[in-house]
Amino acid sequence: MTIKIALLGLGTVGSGILDIIKNDNGKIEQTSGQKIVVKKALVRNKEKYQKFAHSVNIITDFNDILSDPEIEIVAELMGGLHPAKEYISEALRAGKNVVTANKDLMAAFGTELIKLAQDNRCDLMYDASVAGGIPILRTLSDSYVGDHILEIQGIVNGTTNYILSQMNKKGLSYETALKHAQELGFAEADPTNDVTGKDAAYKMILLCQFAFGAHVKITDFNVEGIDHLQDFDLQQAKELGYPIKLIGIAKKVADKLFVEVAPCLLPADSLMANIENEINALQIKSRNLGTALLTGPGAGSLATANSVMNDIVSEVKNLVNKTNGQLFNRFSSKDSLIITKDIKNPYYLSFKQEKVAHLTNILDELGIEIQELKQIEDRTIVITKAINQLQLEKLSAANVKLMAKYKIL
Repeated sequence: MTIKIALLGLGTVGSGILDIIKNDNGKIEQTSGQKIVVKKALVRNKEKYQKFAHSVNIITDFNDILSDPEIEIVAELMGGLHPAKEYISEALRAGKNVVTANKDLMAAFGTELIKLAQDNRCDLMYDASVAGGIPILRTLSDSYVGDHILEIQGIVNGTTNYILSQMNKKGLSYETALKHAQELGFAEADPTNDVTGKDAAYKMILLCQFAFGAHVKITDFNVEGIDHLQDFDLQQAKELGYPIKLIGIAKKVADKLFVEVAPCLLPADSLMANIENEINALQIKSRNLGTALLTGPGAGSLATANSVMNDIVSEVKNLVNKTNGQLFNRFSSKDSLIITKDIKNPYYLSFKQEKVAHLTNILDELGIEIQELKQIEDRTIVITKAINQLQLEKLSAANVKLMAKYKIL
């Protein structure tokens, strides 16, 4: 039996799917029990993708896929919200199963699309939408069924980790490191979502659904990227023994949930601090298993294509067993988890040159205890003891020139 699929998009991930099927078709057929063939690929400009014409029928009209009864699975690899949402919706209504790597879409419209898939007894799988080559969503869904997750944190954006690694290890400027990432295919031509932390935030939204059964919005928590990170602070943190990484955190605090995406200082000897370049890493703390660390490439065509292919194979198995239409994630918390900011950590604070007496008086008034203070050039660096978000907000509004504030994990 042959299962025919269609690709929406033939960029880096789409071409990676073609490579995987071409090079590993024997193993895929043995694993799934079926031969998988890419019958059609939707693109905007046929001329641009003529090099693939020998292996797939390249089309520009989505209706050619929608009206084709042989196509049972559609893989959406276009990215963005529109027309991806409309294409997925129409495919599901037509009774076609869908795989997507689109975390923006699933974070924004996931609830609606999941219900549509259920209503039409179709699969909608999206493991590839988080952490590239790490099968994190499927792991959370299948391997933590009898466990209680307490915290999940880590590096979920390969682009920013590559940039920070190059800045930290090679002393490159932000602009040069970003250019290198783009040349290597680790960053988009427009890297805004990556460098502002928005991409990581969308992934944390999905992780919260799978880890805690919680539905959070991007407006519910603090999101900060690396686009305002200064070389001075990167160097000072390094001299203090703390590489800076963009970290996503989701942590259960009693009946509340703390979520954040922000640059953080990590001890140089910690495992997470030594995750370099485009590699992603996620640390899961749970009641039964303790701490587990998953790592893998978070950027690049084959990493994401591999996860997409795993979802395609899962849907093929469901087609054979006639079990399509089940929820990819069945976990939903019975109690509504309140988002909290009341969590304490030490912080690295960087001020424009301040008189020490004036600064220490303000910190004392806010109950912020100093662990270390030093003055360098026109800056004053303070390492605090554990403080909370409210104290930070009051400090930002105080009569001091706070240039940077980064959590120390």
